[in-house]
Amino acid sequence: MAQSDDTVIAWSCHQVAQWLQEEGFGQYVELLCTQHRLDGLSLLALTEADLRGPPLALTVLGDIKRLSIAIHRLQRRNRTQLEELGLQTGDAVDTGHALGPAGVEWGCDGADRRGCGGGDRLCNGNGLRLRSRERSGCAPGAAACHTHSNGRCRQQLAGRLDPEVWKTVLSSIYVFLVFGFTSVVMVFVHERVPDMRTYPPLPDIFLDSVPRIPWAFAMAEACGLILCYMFSLILLLHKHRSILLRRLCSLMGTVFLLRCCTMFVTSLSVPGHHLKCASKTYGDTWGKIQRALAIWSGFGMTLTGVQTCGDYMFSGHTVVITMLNFFVTEYTPRNWNMIHTISWVLNLFGIFFILAAHEHYSIDVFIAFYITTRLFLYYHTLANTRAYQHSRRARIWFPMFSFFECNVNGPVPNQYNWPFNKPAFMKTLIG
Repeated sequence: MAQSDDTVIAWSCHQVAQWLQEEGFGQYVELLCTQHRLDGLSLLALTEADLRGPPLALTVLGDIKRLSIAIHRLQRRNRTQLEELGLQTGDAVDTGHALGPAGVEWGCDGADRRGCGGGDRLCNGNGLRLRSRERSGCAPGAAACHTHSNGRCRQQLAGRLDPEVWKTVLSSIYVFLVFGFTSVVMVFVHERVPDMRTYPPLPDIFLDSVPRIPWAFAMAEACGLILCYMFSLILLLHKHRSILLRRLCSLMGTVFLLRCCTMFVTSLSVPGHHLKCASKTYGDTWGKIQRALAIWSGFGMTLTGVQTCGDYMFSGHTVVITMLNFFVTEYTPRNWNMIHTISWVLNLFGIFFILAAHEHYSIDVFIAFYITTRLFLYYHTLANTRAYQHSRRARIWFPMFSFFECNVNGPVPNQYNWPFNKPAFMKTLIG
């Protein structure tokens, strides 16, 4: 073969032409490679409907079938690389179906084996089946079908991942305001801290069993800072950085908004006598505002000199560390095992250090980890499953999700590029 199957995605038009010759389809080299400039990636995205319909319109049924099966073999061997790019493949031999980009399902014989007229599928005479999208203010979905007089359908391939920077700006404003509101709530919570003489620390299995490590909380914040730097580098180099930042801001803001509710409605007793926390009144409104601004500007971190009391249920440090870990592991390729291992080690050690410092009860950390991970997984499950993304239930319960994700078609592929324009002399040297 012209090249190893593992490098099909990187094939040039010339290498695709060699593969066609070796597979016995030399008569189509001119059509596919010269006229339509088919390279390795577009070859793997090719479907039987593409071969049948315009602009290719192959007319020999046997050649269509044999070429389709040969392409399916390549797709199966390169399944991992295709999934990284947001493309899905099916097994043509075993199931008789192939999945093209953006969740468009094709029948290998051009017929819809399950019939047309279902509520969640649109089909045409060519057997093209598309997941229907409820009509909303968003742009068209993963693919659009236009039926012509000859009964054929022209597919508009999706894979469109709009940056929509203005939505990212809105999400940044949202999390900025939520952090400010959280700081205000922390001021009121500090005024309601239970008296330690009346309400001693609650029994806790971990805190009662592990002696306190004075420097542990600073180490927990150091773990969070390292994770923050890791994600910032990934965000800078990721091709879809606007989507990543929008998702981080929306998720982080939502979790901290929930945290405002839980720490305000119930005031837990101080976890340890070493904290020396007591109810503190900040006087007039201006005093409260100054204290809230101090917490806000210092990000609630002891490394920046911020000391807080009463904000125990649930742990904000655990939320930040866990959320950053999940974003690092989600938006890096699967084979970056070292990065994933470091990220998880920092996450788990950060949680341990929070508990070892006796700054939070064990339940504070457990609930923070659970809520953060569940919300992250629910959000990405909905975002990657187009069938639920614009349903009425999603719009009612997750209105912000529907707004932010309506033009993101499926999973975000982990592709990277340099975010800055090349200097003029570099362009001259390269060009």
